[in-house]
Amino acid sequence: MTIHVDLALLAEVEQFLYREARLQDTHAYDDWEALWTDDAIYWIPANGADIDPEQKMSIIYDNRSRIGLRIKQFHTGQRHTQMPRSSLGRVVSNVEIIDDDGKEIRVASNAMIYESNLRGETVWATRNEFLLRRNGDGLRMACKKVVLVNNDKPIYTMSFLV
Repeated sequence: MTIHVDLALLAEVEQFLYREARLQDTHAYDDWEALWTDDAIYWIPANGADIDPEQKMSIIYDNRSRIGLRIKQFHTGQRHTQMPRSSLGRVVSNVEIIDDDGKEIRVASNAMIYESNLRGETVWATRNEFLLRRNGDGLRMACKKVVLVNNDKPIYTMSFLV
């Protein structure tokens, strides 16, 4: 079976995901927020990958308004688990275009996030799904689903955005 991959599109998507990771790692949350569409959903499921977020608990299930509020909270300096801020470094890999209908691009990827803070070091492994759309400035996230590989176990306080 031959699969046609649009290498230019794949490169554009990879660059977008790498930029998003850099903005998160450097705590540039205002710039990160600008990557979202107005109808965006940011979702981190708990206890599995294929739960219904309307019926089951999620670690995060934010609409666009809540994404903005979460970022405003970071700017208050009241996030005591982020005083001082965690040092973060993530590696994005296995980028795959699942579907491109000309309007929306479905993308999957993996990430390893290294966090160092006063508590110690933590490595977070994630499987990510994105729904990307084009606007005049390039790609934007309409949906980001982050499945923590260990989301079926108790996790440390996650006080940064994955």
